[in-house]
Amino acid sequence: MQKLGKEPNSKNLDLNNCALSAADVTELASLLPFLPELEEINLSWNGCVGGTLKALTVHLHHVNLLKVLRLNNCRLTAEDVTSLGEAFEIVPQLEELDLSWNSNIGGKLSLLTKKLRKGCKIKLLKITDCNLTAKDGESLAEILNVIPKLEVLDLSINKHIGCSMKVIAQDLKNVPGLKELNLHMCGLKQDSLQGLDTALQHLAELRKLDISCNKEIGGGFKDSTAHLASLKNLEVLDLHQCCVTEEDMTVLSQVIPLLSSLQELNLSSNKNVGVSSDPLLGRLRFLPKLKSVAISNCCLHEESFSSLAEAALHLPELEILDLSWNKCVGGNLKLLWGALKLATEIQVLRLSSCNLVAEDLALLTLLMQDGHLARLRKLDLSYNNNISDEGWVVFCQGLAVFEELSELDVSLRPSSCRDCGTWFSELLAALTKLPALAELGMQRWVLSESQRKRLESFNRDNKRNIRFDC
Repeated sequence: MQKLGKEPNSKNLDLNNCALSAADVTELASLLPFLPELEEINLSWNGCVGGTLKALTVHLHHVNLLKVLRLNNCRLTAEDVTSLGEAFEIVPQLEELDLSWNSNIGGKLSLLTKKLRKGCKIKLLKITDCNLTAKDGESLAEILNVIPKLEVLDLSINKHIGCSMKVIAQDLKNVPGLKELNLHMCGLKQDSLQGLDTALQHLAELRKLDISCNKEIGGGFKDSTAHLASLKNLEVLDLHQCCVTEEDMTVLSQVIPLLSSLQELNLSSNKNVGVSSDPLLGRLRFLPKLKSVAISNCCLHEESFSSLAEAALHLPELEILDLSWNKCVGGNLKLLWGALKLATEIQVLRLSSCNLVAEDLALLTLLMQDGHLARLRKLDLSYNNNISDEGWVVFCQGLAVFEELSELDVSLRPSSCRDCGTWFSELLAALTKLPALAELGMQRWVLSESQRKRLESFNRDNKRNIRFDC
């Protein structure tokens, strides 16, 4: 461990991203007999582990208290998967297994799953982006009845597994304690959504449901939300980029407000959210526990934005608000005035590409000066090219009030560039009063030679370490 620059720990062997060689893996295996208390092994992001795992697994009986095994992005081979399967019997306490980003697992998952025995204690299983096939999906479905304690299942970014989602959904009833289900970008279709909805009646403990980036499920919500409303413990719902239709919106506007424990809602990149006449955004007022609302790129118009602004008055715990890529926000940020005054917990505000104007920045400045937005940590104002130099001057003059701000982005659109105006000096003056700021995005702003030198010397002169992204 010392050779690899890590602190020795008898319970946690963390060699994540250590550029291990095959020889290192063999040496590591020889040490296992001397680590009987070991509970966690992390070999992630070490490509040379692939093809050598058997040298390690044959010694796992020395660490039969092992609870966590992380092998993501290790270039695992079919032989490695077989060796890992054979080791399950000698690590009876294993609770977490992460095999993500190993593309060669695809088509071979049965080599692992057929070795699992009833009563297995696995609580977390992550197989993100492993090129899983429909056949792998069937193998996964078969083991759900032998891992009854499963709490987290992450199958995200496996585009071909959607074909077997109906089979998987039928066996989700065998893991009633499931708390997180991640099916992001899994190639789900409308019939997959119907099967999943049927399974939800058995998942009363579910806290997080992510079915984002499955474009072919659009149009299926109208027939597949019968059991979604029953998830009284659901805290996170991610539906971004699902091509929801206006008919879907009609149903979702009735169902989502019933999710009384919901804390995070992502509807981004669904254009019908903004143009639909259904009052979903206005009904968010019935979800007072909401902490994060993402409605980026939803084609909001002034009426839907106004409904959201009114609902936000009833969201006292709001911490994250993402309205990026909604042009109607520009010139209308005043509609959020009341909500932003009351949002004492807000930490992240994203207004990228919102067609903002100087008056909008003046509003933010006034809110700051009045003591609001005091906890703001991340502010994204990028891709708002219509803001005048005078608008930036006013904003930068008031910027110092954001004492907790750690990230600020004022970058311009990729297709443009513009000279930094007199606001640059005001910006540098403000930065000296922002102790938490660590990252400043200023892409495509053209700095003069003297301005660039002042920026380069800023960290040195002020003993700071701000990353300037210019």
